[in-house]
Amino acid sequence: MFSPSVQLSGSYNFNPSGGEIILTAFDRIQIRPTEITAAHMQRAVMEMNLALVKFNNLQPNLWTVDLQSFPLLAGSATYSIPAETTMILDGFLRYGSPATDRYLYQISRSEYAAISVKTTQGFPSQFWFDRLISPTVTFYLTPDAAYSYEFFYYRVRQIQDATITNGANIEVIYRFLDALTAAVAHRLARIYRPELEQLRKSDADEAWLIAAAQDTEAVPLYITPAVGGYWR
Repeated sequence: MFSPSVQLSGSYNFNPSGGEIILTAFDRIQIRPTEITAAHMQRAVMEMNLALVKFNNLQPNLWTVDLQSFPLLAGSATYSIPAETTMILDGFLRYGSPATDRYLYQISRSEYAAISVKTTQGFPSQFWFDRLISPTVTFYLTPDAAYSYEFFYYRVRQIQDATITNGANIEVIYRFLDALTAAVAHRLARIYRPELEQLRKSDADEAWLIAAAQDTEAVPLYITPAVGGYWR
């Protein structure tokens, strides 16, 4: 604890706007605010969005995880889900009264293709997430009419687009602000200060590794083999 005589801010609100992040990124490549033109800013917004594309690919980002759900219809195996969904982490069915949840196992395209009769109806136990431009989820068994099923799933969604309009913030959690700033600086160095690109890349890589190491759930890891298929 600090001494009572130490004056602290008492706030936890540091959340720079997209424009402020871009200005800091330009500072890191030695382009000062008085030198920045509208063309600079347009290019920087594009590079910031491309940096977020990279962040989206380096999944999962815990601050973009949410819980979604939709009802299943008897005889319908495939369902569309929101296009911003990039990954499904876990899924379960809710059914019956009182409401009961049953975990579903996610399978690959090849595993789904190997199922001989895909139209068999029953209680679904598996699902295949097809990562299309318009993604879908397909269940096996195909849902029957025995219960009113609702599928719940924890997904990772795309980070919202970056903009500097009206002082908008970027949808990046506090612990990733330095990583984003460093990533934008690296990308701008490619264009405006190629002699600084490798230095800014080292900064960006280090900032990402530090942030990613903290973007985890602090729980024990258990590895259990699925041996059920070996029992007779």
